[in-house]
Amino acid sequence: MIWKNANRRKFLGSLAGLPLVGGLLPSAASAAARSGAAERDLIAELGVQSFINAAGTYTTLTASLMPPEVIGAITSAATKYVNLIELHDAVGKRIAELVKAESALVSAGCASALSQATAACVAGADRDKIQMLPDTHHMKNEVICQKSHRNGYDHAIRNAGVTMIEVETAQELERAVNHKTAMMFYLNHATPEGKIKHEEFVALGKKHGIPTLIDAAADVPPVENLYKFQGLGFDLVAFSGGKGMRGPQSAGLLLGRKDLIAAARMNASPNSDSLCRTNKVNKEELVGMLAAVERFVKLDHEAEWKMWEKRCDVVAKEVKKAKTVQTKVFVPEIANAVPHLEVTWDEAKVGRTREQVVEGLRKGSPNIELRPGGGKGLVVVAVSMMQDGDEDVVARRLREELKG
Repeated sequence: MIWKNANRRKFLGSLAGLPLVGGLLPSAASAAARSGAAERDLIAELGVQSFINAAGTYTTLTASLMPPEVIGAITSAATKYVNLIELHDAVGKRIAELVKAESALVSAGCASALSQATAACVAGADRDKIQMLPDTHHMKNEVICQKSHRNGYDHAIRNAGVTMIEVETAQELERAVNHKTAMMFYLNHATPEGKIKHEEFVALGKKHGIPTLIDAAADVPPVENLYKFQGLGFDLVAFSGGKGMRGPQSAGLLLGRKDLIAAARMNASPNSDSLCRTNKVNKEELVGMLAAVERFVKLDHEAEWKMWEKRCDVVAKEVKKAKTVQTKVFVPEIANAVPHLEVTWDEAKVGRTREQVVEGLRKGSPNIELRPGGGKGLVVVAVSMMQDGDEDVVARRLREELKG
């Protein structure tokens, strides 16, 4: 027994020189071996229903599933104590290198990144101002955005005690700029609706010396978007970590100017008297997000795209066996821009409404969730969050529902 322990210590010591995430993965197995406990399915124990995700990366449906690389990094980190600030520094530096950013931080989701970014633009690195937020009476406290870019998630911006100033044209934006303007906000998903597009928006920010923030929560893939918005000149870029990158659902990324990222860090946990102290990011999310980014930038995205198209084809071929059913593959222009399958049918001839089909899948065995929305005789199947083999089950069950 002594010999085994000695050799085990020697073996673990040899892992210390490995890169951060690579060095974390082997000890995940060690932790599992040490525990000797059988894996519990607490979700099942609690009576909560799991399902096949044919909906997509919706937060209420817990978005994506973490791949083994991410789970391994998280499991290993959970067994170690570290200096959290040092780990934030190291992870931020590594992620910035991977995504070609000046600086980066891991946030508690994309909404948290929006709050931290706004706090950075309002209070900066001034500790007195940081402690006053969201009281902004003696600070710049206006954020300009296009009227069509207002959305429920900008509550995360308003948390910092700012007022949203709505504009529709570039001329209105310039007239809105004043000594109280702290930031300009752009919602990427609303690009088609807005009159001011990326390049002009960034140029106006540069002209007036106002930091620009873009919410690109669900805009990877494509992987190029990790670099695109910084290349366009946005000062700050926010992403969700638990969607296409398949990191922890409670993590996100804020990328951009080094001074603003540093200020954003000061306005958040582990700093106790700060606006975003509530948005804690612990060691597990930090290394999990790093592992997710490492995996994502190295991924064979062309092969993954072909896999998604094949899943669409499997479902399409099966459901078209039901009468009047037609299918079409489409890719959303912005956000979750991956292959989806649109399935349509004549409700009168089939005798099944969209609502009946959706509910039948949700209450059937296994439980299947489709993408929210649709119309009369129309549902959308998202394939990117499925696991291997799920497409066969979805195809069979959807055909059954469409046959009544």
